[in-house]
Amino acid sequence: AAASADKGPVLVAGLAGLVAGAMSMAAGEYVSGSSQSDTEQADVSRERAELATNAEFERQELADIYVGRGLDKDLALKVADQLMAKDALGAHMRDELGLSEFTTARPIQAALTSAATFTSGAAIPLLVTLLIPTGLVIAGVVAASLVLLGVLGALGAKVGGAGLLRPTLRVLGWGGIAMAI
Repeated sequence: AAASADKGPVLVAGLAGLVAGAMSMAAGEYVSGSSQSDTEQADVSRERAELATNAEFERQELADIYVGRGLDKDLALKVADQLMAKDALGAHMRDELGLSEFTTARPIQAALTSAATFTSGAAIPLLVTLLIPTGLVIAGVVAASLVLLGVLGALGAKVGGAGLLRPTLRVLGWGGIAMAI
């Protein structure tokens, strides 16, 4: 019972850190995603106005993009004409601005994902605090965190099709630096 009582403050501090970290990550993602969304919406509004006031310039701008991708000028103009006839704003959003339904910012989704991934990553070190003697908590959490970072770095490299060593060392190195700070 005395060993369990010693863990109370550590557990409370760990849970508080987990919640604070998850909220911090979520807030940062939400603010960043909202800023990106604001910029995207401003770009779309500007593009809509440009299409309304100078459609010929916008047609040529789109054709120039296609010429840059390898089409000859005549074909690029035909493609621009056909795409603009169907959905001028959509064509410019996609090909000029690089926006699509798959790439647009989703601040709430990003915030929830960030909070969930932080929480799942923080749960293991928190669990370590419950399983090892109080005097070894700091060393145990550092060791468990480094092992977890290494595993996640290797897993990310494997999923991404990269070699294992460099990405794993990068995650371990930056994670270790972050913990040290």
